[in-house]
Amino acid sequence: METLKIRNARPRDLRPIVAIYNQAIASRRSTGHMDPFNTDQRRSWFEAFDFKSSALYVADTDGRVAGYGTLTPYRAGRRAMNRVAEVSFFVDFDLHGRGVGKALLAHMIRQAPTLQKDSLLAILLDINQPSVALLEKFGFERWGHLPGIIDFEGRRCGQYIYGRYVRETTAL
Repeated sequence: METLKIRNARPRDLRPIVAIYNQAIASRRSTGHMDPFNTDQRRSWFEAFDFKSSALYVADTDGRVAGYGTLTPYRAGRRAMNRVAEVSFFVDFDLHGRGVGKALLAHMIRQAPTLQKDSLLAILLDINQPSVALLEKFGFERWGHLPGIIDFEGRRCGQYIYGRYVRETTAL
């Protein structure tokens, strides 16, 4: 792989972002969505990222979108949760194992304070062991498990909640 740069997503990135997400959908290991999207269906999702309360980053390798990551509000509209963000990341299946996910996750952890976030959550399928391993490498801990709640047309799995603090917080 050539040079890898993490940057804010641009409108022209929507098509490859959707293609990467559709790979994840087809895998039945990385998301609970089961039906692929087209770019028109994801346009309003894409346009909602304001880089003040939420962010969408792409891993760019010489003009090619190799993956993307998002920081989104956790339970938006609940003011007591304003400092918590959900982190998600997806990598082009042709580029798995080349450090793209690692670069995206590191960038999002560094950027979280600029969005006024001090806690990060990752909510993922419990069968997604590569993402579990990456999260743990970056100091995320398993904070919860919802066993057997996901149903892929008869094939069931659970959901993990992983979390980490970006900076120290004061508990009540």
